[in-house]
Amino acid sequence: MKPVKNDDLYLNIKNIFQSARDSAYRQVNFIMVEAYWNIGQQIVQEEQNGKERAEYGSYLIKELSSRLTKDFGKGFTQQNLRNMRQFYNCFPIRYTLCSELSWTHYKISIGL
Repeated sequence: MKPVKNDDLYLNIKNIFQSARDSAYRQVNFIMVEAYWNIGQQIVQEEQNGKERAEYGSYLIKELSSRLTKDFGKGFTQQNLRNMRQFYNCFPIRYTLCSELSWTHYKISIGL
C-alpha cells in the first residue's frame, strides 16, 4: 500500500470527517434535549391531571424511574426525571429551545 503523500488531501478529508462528526453530535444532542423536554411535559401533564398545580405525595417519579431504568439503564434516576420536569416548567414553549445549547447548558441556566 502506498502512503498518501499529499498532506492537503489528507487534511481536507480529515476536516470533512470531523465536520460531519461534529454536526452529527450536535443533532443527536438537540434530539436528546427535545426528548428531555417531552418527558418533562408528559410528567407535568400526568401529575397535574388538568389542574393548575400537581398534588403532593405522588409516586409517579419513583415508579417511572424504576421502570425506565430497567428498560434503558442509567440516566433515569428520580433526580434526572425531576430535572426534566423542571426543564419543561422553565421552558414551557417548545420552539424557544435553541439547537445550539446542550442539556448541560439548560441545566445550568435553570440552576440544576
